[in-house]
Amino acid sequence: MTFPKTLATRAPAKINLTLHIEGRRLDGYHDLQSFVAFAGAGDLLSFEPAEHFELTLEGPTATAAGDGGDNLVARAERALRAERPDLLTGHFHLVKRLPVSAGIGGGSSDAAAALRLLGEANGIAVNDPVLFEAARKTGADISVCMAPRAKFMRGVGEVLGPPMRLPPLFAVLVNPRQAVETREVFQKLGLKPGETVDYGPHPVIAGNMDFESLLRALRKGRNDMEDAACVIAPVIGHVLAVLSAARGCRLARMSGSGATCFALFETCRQAGAAARVISRGHPEWWVKPTVLR
Repeated sequence: MTFPKTLATRAPAKINLTLHIEGRRLDGYHDLQSFVAFAGAGDLLSFEPAEHFELTLEGPTATAAGDGGDNLVARAERALRAERPDLLTGHFHLVKRLPVSAGIGGGSSDAAAALRLLGEANGIAVNDPVLFEAARKTGADISVCMAPRAKFMRGVGEVLGPPMRLPPLFAVLVNPRQAVETREVFQKLGLKPGETVDYGPHPVIAGNMDFESLLRALRKGRNDMEDAACVIAPVIGHVLAVLSAARGCRLARMSGSGATCFALFETCRQAGAAARVISRGHPEWWVKPTVLR
């Protein structure tokens, strides 16, 4: 059998710039509306076709990610193979740099990267429904990571808007290296199946906004999981206070279910300076200056 060459792709961090909870469905899942963007920071996944699936990991957070059958890369491969039994599989190698259980979709982005690589190796177009069906069966956030560009997502993450062009969003990401489980945060929210909430509409965001217009819109949004996450991990409040106090910070907010938080800045220089100051003051934290798109 002739195999194609080794393939590789990035798995960028997913940042929830807003996250509005609309209610809890009768099946127990939560409906949400979120405007997401993707960071320059991320993991790296490579793929070499072989007779059997294999996953190896390296990197600073590889141990926490795990290399067993529960890793989302392995689950995504199984889901796609269930749809395409003749799937050409192989050896995946994941360089894991993003913190785990951090509210930035690291595992979901890894899984989406695996599906993209398998699609490329098997001649499956990146927009083929079979890839999105495998993504849906693997996890809620994986579909939005398939094409890592800013967009809206709704429902449990399966209803996606078109990609949007953003002005340069210079950001600093901070994770205090405390894992926060998404399920625990949803439990702390305490919504009963069938219960809806109305904390206010999502702001209107368009793809042609300049930085100041986008910032004004984002400030009208919120992350409805932030309070519950802060109860579970009070250090999140400290992270938000540190980011908010950084010189040049225009907006600080938690991403996803935490504990990673982000701050937005007008310039790359401001973001870089803030990251250096925060790293010196809190060397135990994961701090990353980046650009969101």
